[in-house]
Amino acid sequence: MRRSRPSRRRPRDGPTPAIVRHGGPMYLRNCWYVAAWSRDVGDMPVGRIVLDEPVVLYRKADGSIVALEDRCAHRHAPLHCGRVLGSDIQCGYHGLVFNEEGVCTKVPGQTATPLQARVRKYRALERYAFVWIWMGDPDLADPDVIPDFARMSDPTFAPTGAVNHVRAHYELLNDNLLDLSHVGYVHCSTIGTPEMGEKATVRTERTEHGIRVTRWVIDCAPPPTHVRSGIFRQGHRVDRWQIIDFLPPSFIQIHVGSAKTGTGAPEGNRVGGLGMWIMNAMTPETPVSTNYYWVVARDFQVHSPETTRLIFNEITTAFEEDKQILEAQQRSIELFAGPSSVNIPADAGGIQARRLLRTLIETQLAPA
Repeated sequence: MRRSRPSRRRPRDGPTPAIVRHGGPMYLRNCWYVAAWSRDVGDMPVGRIVLDEPVVLYRKADGSIVALEDRCAHRHAPLHCGRVLGSDIQCGYHGLVFNEEGVCTKVPGQTATPLQARVRKYRALERYAFVWIWMGDPDLADPDVIPDFARMSDPTFAPTGAVNHVRAHYELLNDNLLDLSHVGYVHCSTIGTPEMGEKATVRTERTEHGIRVTRWVIDCAPPPTHVRSGIFRQGHRVDRWQIIDFLPPSFIQIHVGSAKTGTGAPEGNRVGGLGMWIMNAMTPETPVSTNYYWVVARDFQVHSPETTRLIFNEITTAFEEDKQILEAQQRSIELFAGPSSVNIPADAGGIQARRLLRTLIETQLAPA
């Protein structure tokens, strides 16, 4: 009897590479992405790659942000290798000058400029210490749909953050943050304890615009980071929560914390505990690389620079651990193109997020 070959199809919702249409990766374009920290865009042009598209960012003389296609229309030299001239940018190769609309206004040595000498302009603005860029139809760019990261600038919170460049598809980062059962295995020296994967009560639900995953562990040991904060001591028992909100395509805000067990944290009484809001913005660079912007805003010891340094170092360590496993996962996906992925109940948030994102992308691609 002839044996049938095992299926080599990937599961619909597993950790696949990019969504592909006509041989190329597809992204949700009609939305805002974080292009840079505001602090990183000064008087010199800055180059970024967003959704496979090279972009140059610079500040005009009045301090406002300009975002253009990062190439000179003459010989494709990257404009971020040039310099800013007031409101314009000059190519560092042959000196062509482009205005903030992307139109060439000067070619050295001649009076006329070619009509076709122009590059694409992107909508860009600053909010919450980030530079945001709109990669789709500029007429649809609504600032009101930028995710609410207001705790970054709220004086009742103490924020700190950075950016990681991760060689992995951005949906793998979404999966990682929506399933925090991994913290007891990847982050056992900082934010993890085994109970987060073994004893958690988890609920996944749709929200108005995204997905929410709520995870509670009652009566467990506080993780090392919470002990080093000074709020808890070794031997304390806590009730611990992780409330994860996903907004497409790749924004995840996580409210994490602990309070002494039995004091009413599940019912909303979290006074005297420890709370942090982790704001994550994953910006796809290519199908296999992502710029991962993160901020942690805490509601305890908000005026302590020592605590800010502690939290920054602890979260940096945890996210470097994530980076190592995510990049190893991406390499494995590329090497093992055939075997299917197996889903488990802890994947529910990531599966629903992938389904929602695919629906939005397919709607974007549908003929008007």
